[in-house]
Amino acid sequence: MAKNDLITRNLMLDSLKQYAKNRISFNLLREHDAKNEIPLDILKEMYDHDILGVHLLLIPEEYGGLGGQTTEIYRVCEQLARIDLGIATGVFATFLGSDPLNVGGTPEQKAKWFKKIAQENKLVAYGATEADAGSDLVSLRTRAEHVVQNGQVVGYKITGSKMWISNGGVADIYTVLALAPGGPSWFIVERGTPGFTQDVHEDKHGIRLSNTAGLAFDEVYVPAENLIGLKEGQGFLQAQAVFGYTRLMVAAFGLGGGEEAVETALEYAQQRIQAGGPLAQKQGFMLKLITPHYVRFEAARAYIDWTAKQLEVNNHGLATEGAIAKLYATESGNKAAEDAIQAMGGFGYTKEFAVEKIKRDVKITCIYEGTSEVLEMTIFRGRWQEHLKSRGQYYLNQAAEFDALHAQNPDVGADSVALGFRALARILEDCRANKLTRHQYVTFMLGDLISEMEVAAVFTRQCASKIITEGSRFDLNSLCTMARVNARQSAFKTASEGLRLILGTCPAINTAELSQAVNLVGIEDKMRGLIDDMDTVSAKLREIFKK
Repeated sequence: MAKNDLITRNLMLDSLKQYAKNRISFNLLREHDAKNEIPLDILKEMYDHDILGVHLLLIPEEYGGLGGQTTEIYRVCEQLARIDLGIATGVFATFLGSDPLNVGGTPEQKAKWFKKIAQENKLVAYGATEADAGSDLVSLRTRAEHVVQNGQVVGYKITGSKMWISNGGVADIYTVLALAPGGPSWFIVERGTPGFTQDVHEDKHGIRLSNTAGLAFDEVYVPAENLIGLKEGQGFLQAQAVFGYTRLMVAAFGLGGGEEAVETALEYAQQRIQAGGPLAQKQGFMLKLITPHYVRFEAARAYIDWTAKQLEVNNHGLATEGAIAKLYATESGNKAAEDAIQAMGGFGYTKEFAVEKIKRDVKITCIYEGTSEVLEMTIFRGRWQEHLKSRGQYYLNQAAEFDALHAQNPDVGADSVALGFRALARILEDCRANKLTRHQYVTFMLGDLISEMEVAAVFTRQCASKIITEGSRFDLNSLCTMARVNARQSAFKTASEGLRLILGTCPAINTAELSQAVNLVGIEDKMRGLIDDMDTVSAKLREIFKK
């Protein structure tokens, strides 16, 4: 990590925390949540160069921005989510809306529009979703027709509608996906263009501090120079190129939102006296409602950070890894927020405490930028191809790697990861041999199990390499304990859920033989010491949050 990158990142994070402390009180959040109203003045202040200039992270330095790396941006997304997921979504919308330009724009287009966004603090929106084309962009209906003069295409007339657009009612600049004669293409449309209107703000369950509105286009004319990349038919490729990146940012939202909820509950539990002592001292309370979430947070953090580092090298792609990060982190964050309410009892269920709002907010992370089900299918398809190409060796090869890792470092759960990978390889092979992937539900669940094992593998590998992921509050020994806990549980989930899937769709298979093939007994045997390890993590949590 470059020293300057770390300094820039820490300065931005410290500035965000201080700004939130000074300007974004819980009462302000509650008031705007009750009104279903975006705090536009706050968002504009956050874009102000003299206050934060948070949008400058996404803009290359040559156009007046900070040229933030993927790691810097995900860390800021995580911190934004801890402040408020609605406000975070408003900022992220500018990041997301700028992506088609960043990926596909010509140098001239980037210079024009990025400078405009940077210098004039413009809010941006990403206009892709339609009523019949949510995560499935193939169902696109919005059209862009040629406007021809003297035999030359001089512009386009866009007709159609979009829905669920973050910043939809307040943005200044919109990147809009439409079907041109040459195929799906991105266009830049400015607010106020004749024929372009914004619907009213949606009355949402959560993230009520973000503006979400539909867009309508009635023969909206844009000049040919507003076609991103100046070439039709590149829209899907441009969108797919950044799925790994954009989904990683939403993964950071799930992590940040979940952390804030459980941290609130744990601080409450340190003070709440029940049966003669603080709730946080009760083993059942901690092991059921608090500790497992911190284990998953640290696993998610390791995987998000690892993926971010890969993206900084490869720039674009890693769609499967981005999907794994988002599925794991957002589902973990959502469950953590739910348990935070349970941990606080009746207090957690009231609007007087933040966890009620966080739970409503964090749910969206499992929906936007690819639902969990779309992600499960994406993960399955990506790794299914690897399984087929390798003739079943893809995860077996990784199992051998973790056998060797366990021999070098027996304290990080590498043995459980190896067992989990072998179980996964066998489950995939049985699904292939018995044609079980014709069942859509099976493919969803396989995607989930693949995510479980790949995250566990990265967490274990990071601990074995003595890497403490940036943002973690834990020392290396505590992280190694958490990695052991996580690896055991991921391997058991993979083997037991895999058995359920196969037997549920192919009842003629011999249960005892299949159980032996995935080595369920061997995986169960690794559970020895699990509760002691979880108690150790609980003790560390009490120590950290007592300070």
